[in-house]
Amino acid sequence: MKLKRFIVQYTVAAALAGACALAPAPLLAHNFHAGITDISYNERSGSLEVVHTYMAHDVEALLTNLYQRQFDLSDPDDQAVFRKVVEKQFWLADKDQRRLPLNWVGMTADAQSVTIYQEAPQTPAAKVEIIHDAVLTDFMPDQLNTVNLTVAGSLRTFGFSSKQSEFSVH
Repeated sequence: MKLKRFIVQYTVAAALAGACALAPAPLLAHNFHAGITDISYNERSGSLEVVHTYMAHDVEALLTNLYQRQFDLSDPDDQAVFRKVVEKQFWLADKDQRRLPLNWVGMTADAQSVTIYQEAPQTPAAKVEIIHDAVLTDFMPDQLNTVNLTVAGSLRTFGFSSKQSEFSVH
């Protein structure tokens, strides 16, 4: 699972970086806004692992707009600000619509992307009934977030936007 997740994350980061590198400068600012989240169960740890990847430019624009200052996402204090945004805008719920506890594991950022790691300890993927993802979609109406959920070896993909921020997985 770790290798599969690494390959998915590397492919996404490379695609995002490639799109940015090939796009003319005026297109970088506003035409392509996307995020991807990978949710899967780690049998070794017994935890549900959640990995989000967003374009760094979009995250920085959101934070600058919200707080009227520049952010350095390598700074733990600035990371804490974005953590609050993610925890408010992304959540998972069970069949009774109770939110599953997601622990913040960490975050990495570079010039192209921001990657966030969360986990729900001792939680099988089958427990996820509802996915809510509004990260960046309220700020950028054309933001598209893809969530890949793997349950018992079966992959399901959901597309989130400003018009659709929640899905039932069944």
